[in-house]
Amino acid sequence: MTPQRHAGELARAAARLAEIDPRMARLVAAHGPCGLTPYWKRSPYESLVRAVMFQQLHGTAAKAILGRFMALYPASPFPTPDEVLAADEATLRGVGLSRQKSSYIQAIAAGARDGVVPVRRGDLSRLSDATIIERLTSIKGVGRWTVEMMLIFTLGRLDVLPVGDFGVRSGFDRMARRRAPVTPKQLAEHGERWAPYRSVAAWYLWRAADG
Repeated sequence: MTPQRHAGELARAAARLAEIDPRMARLVAAHGPCGLTPYWKRSPYESLVRAVMFQQLHGTAAKAILGRFMALYPASPFPTPDEVLAADEATLRGVGLSRQKSSYIQAIAAGARDGVVPVRRGDLSRLSDATIIERLTSIKGVGRWTVEMMLIFTLGRLDVLPVGDFGVRSGFDRMARRRAPVTPKQLAEHGERWAPYRSVAAWYLWRAADG
């Protein structure tokens, strides 16, 4: 997926979602054009490291930790796998990372060193979403949600519905005016009608969750 093709697909995706789902049509009308913009220059390796840092933290705190982490390596745009593996636990914990997250980040770096986690986005271009999820969740600390965020926001994949994401489920509940919260299984089944634009549907559900 190229940035140019991705941008062109967003308008088609919104129109298609509005056509096949009346409730989604209301979201599209309320929130306008889809603003889903991937980080095209970010590698899968960098994306996973960043995602782990932001897990279970307020955005402001996570950004501060990320800033201190990157400051350890002023000569690199982003710390390389070898640089991360050369750091001891005390150094990583010194920037605010927990012992658990330090181990996860070093596991991702080791995966990049061993060729499991690509440092070039092109290495994943020919692989299916399911194959990428299976491959990367073999890394300690990398769960399905983390890989799904990378698929959407780094690789620009358009047909990913992260049913484990609280915001996506909350947005669906508001859109559908449900009394009982939707389950991941229920949302996955309902979301089949949104293929091949489930990432765009997720973007509108996030907007719905925000009000």
